[in-house]
This record gives sequence, C-alpha cells and structure tokens, in this order.
Amino acid sequence: MVGQNESSTKVYIEIVKQLRMIIEKDGLKPGDKIPSERELSERLNAGRSSVREALRALELLGLIETRRGEGTFIRDFRGNQLVQLLSTFILQDQKAVRDVIETKYLVEMDCLRLAVLKRDKNDFQRLKAWVNEHNVEDNDFFIRIADLADNHLIYRIWQILVDYYQATNREEFKTNKEDYLELVEFLEQGDIDRVLIKYRRLRNLSYES
Repeated sequence: MVGQNESSTKVYIEIVKQLRMIIEKDGLKPGDKIPSERELSERLNAGRSSVREALRALELLGLIETRRGEGTFIRDFRGNQLVQLLSTFILQDQKAVRDVIETKYLVEMDCLRLAVLKRDKNDFQRLKAWVNEHNVEDNDFFIRIADLADNHLIYRIWQILVDYYQATNREEFKTNKEDYLELVEFLEQGDIDRVLIKYRRLRNLSYES
C-alpha cells in the first residue's frame, strides 16, 4: 500500500510539472484556455483520473478556473506566483530541494566571477556606497551582483531559483553589513579566490566549488 501511494504521488507530481511545461510551451497567458482534460491525457500519456486530480489541485490553488460550458482557463495572478505555488508539489522531493539550493549557490558564485571579469572599480565603489547606505537584505545584494554579471540568461535563471528557494521555507540569511562590505572589497580588488572563499563562508559551505 505504501509503495502504491508513493507511486501515485510521483505520477501526480510529474503531471503537475508537465502541465507547467505545456503552459510555457503553448505560450499561454492569464485568461487563456488550457487544453481539455482528454487532450491533456493524450499529450501527457496519463490516465484521465490522474490529470483530473492535478487540475483540481491547481484550481484549489487558484492557478486555473473552470467555467461551465466553456472549459478551463488560466487565472490572472501576479509575478512569479505560478512558480511558487507549483513548488508546493515539485519540492516535496528532498533531493529536488537540495538541488535547488546547490544550484542557486553555484549560479551566485558564477555571477561573482563574471562581475570580477566584466566590471571596474567604479561599479564596486557604487555597490559599496549602496551597502553603506542601506539595511541590506541578502536577495537585494545578490540582485545587484547578478546585474553586474551582465548576463541576462544567468540573471533570469537566478531569479527563478530564488523563487523556488523561497518556496522551501528556509530561513533567510542574516549577514552583517561588514560581511557584504568585505565581499565587495575583494570584488574591487579583483581577487576571485578571496571572493569565493568569503562567499562560501557567508553560505556556510564546507565544500569547494
């Protein structure tokens, strides 16, 4: 019985993932009609009962709505709520949670490397001034680092990873302003090795990447 429940859960989670991919692939937006239950069953090669269960869950979450006689439509929601709500299902797998966290850290380290390679001291002096003038939140700091990396694709990947990361309900990093200032100092010096050592300390990482 336990094995059957686990198998059903995996099918259910996989259907939710595939539904999200269909929404993205078909370029569907809020207000657009999604494929019928029968069509989804055929496209996903899944039983209609499993598809129906996944659709019901998405409707309960407020992502879709069924209009009698018309079909099922994507609801109008803001920002990256789709990612955050689907994470409720996708991130049930503990390995998926670990993968999200690890990948977020790796992308942040790549952003730091690119920032050193692409930016000059003036950019880091402005960043230092911003740190001095504000109560710095970790995400706000790394938004600026990702921006300095000057790679739009990496920036988008990082934003998506942050959404998933926040959905894991992990505690936000509480770092002293001095730690961010020291990291900026190493960036300004162009010392990538010290930058990455400082970053790993901020994240309490015990491995080398």
